[in-house]
Amino acid sequence: MPTTTSPTPPECALDPGAEGQLRLSGSWTLSTALRSMEILKAQAGGVTSIDARGIDQLDSAGVMLLLRYASKAGLAEDALQFRDEHRALVCTIDEVADERPKPQRDYGVLAALERLGRSVQAIGRNIKVLVSFLGENLSKMARLLREPRRFRMTATVNQMEQVGLDAVPLVALLSYLVGAVIAFLGSTILRDFGAEIYVVELVSIAFLREFAVLLTAIVLAGRTASAFTAQIGAMKAREEIDAIQTLGLDPIDLLVLPRVVALLLMLPLLTFIAMLAGLAGGVTVGAFDLGIPPQMYLARMHETMEVRHFLVGLAKAPVFALIIGLIGCLEGLKVEGTAQSVGERTTSSVVQTISLVIILDALAALWFMHMGW
Repeated sequence: MPTTTSPTPPECALDPGAEGQLRLSGSWTLSTALRSMEILKAQAGGVTSIDARGIDQLDSAGVMLLLRYASKAGLAEDALQFRDEHRALVCTIDEVADERPKPQRDYGVLAALERLGRSVQAIGRNIKVLVSFLGENLSKMARLLREPRRFRMTATVNQMEQVGLDAVPLVALLSYLVGAVIAFLGSTILRDFGAEIYVVELVSIAFLREFAVLLTAIVLAGRTASAFTAQIGAMKAREEIDAIQTLGLDPIDLLVLPRVVALLLMLPLLTFIAMLAGLAGGVTVGAFDLGIPPQMYLARMHETMEVRHFLVGLAKAPVFALIIGLIGCLEGLKVEGTAQSVGERTTSSVVQTISLVIILDALAALWFMHMGW
């Protein structure tokens, strides 16, 4: 009858020739798991690496035990050394271990403060990176003045068509409807005071100063910033940007500057179109709901409209264009190479651009108000 040999007891000891290295030997299997756990717990701190090449027998239980010990000890992935015939098993167990369910979230006060601190720190890092990216783009824009041959005219015109011309119907429709809604709501309140005629000033000032540029920027933040991130992120995932750098070309000159310049040129024009569409919405409501003839509405608007309102609204457009272009391209360059990363960065770019545009618009409105403009 065949005889079965008992497994060799597991052993581990610090290597006197290598400081902090733990040498393992014997059998590290399910049958010796309890003994293996005891000898690992008996080891003092200061372990910096584990040499498991002396193990005779190794199964999944032994691998998981060693990986868990290395994780608790804070060892790097290359700190564990296995024999070649054990590497396939170790890689398989490591992949399965990564799919274990995550521990439940801690909802305590200290955990909430920790998450708040980490979020604030992450926001600070993002602001620092964005300011650095802005400086890099401004310096390379200045370089274009000295070396205009670097400017990509064809790519810029193509981006102007995608960013500006293709967005005109959407911007005009939304601005027209919002202008009509503002006129309708304003007339509902002003009707009680017999001052419906002041709807003309309400719509004109609101759209010239705030709504036209804000609506246009929000539409482009959702439409264009996401497109920039997805396009550049897909190139990053396919390693095309690395190929561009290998050829000696600058990705900023090739990919970022044409998009930023196109936005700087087209967002003010789209803002002007949004102003006209919003005012047209007010004229429509005045003619069909308030009983104000278009000629009277336009005459009133001509008498009360001031150029400073138009200039205040138009002055914000280049700033918003710079924010949308820089964040959209920067998030695309942050893609790490997977489809999931492209989706995450696209979502992040839309959220960041819309939030920053609204915050800056509110700050600008307060500043212009205090300046008397």
